[in-house]
Amino acid sequence: MHTAWQNHIESTPGILRGKPRIKGTRIPVGLILGYLAEGFNPEQIIAEFPDIDKDQIAACLDYARDLAEFEVAV
Repeated sequence: MHTAWQNHIESTPGILRGKPRIKGTRIPVGLILGYLAEGFNPEQIIAEFPDIDKDQIAACLDYARDLAEFEVAV
């Protein structure tokens, strides 16, 4: 499933030192990715953070994928 991460993730200099976070929360993308890396499924993550949903979790993965595909022209 492809989610437009831009609809779910934002970065604001004055909040969490500009780290990307789920819009409307103070939950950093890196935290959600860490839970996924540890083997948590979306339902378990939502149980820990009831203010988020599956689309926002998928957006974190899409955000990470886009960062991994980023290329710098030299």
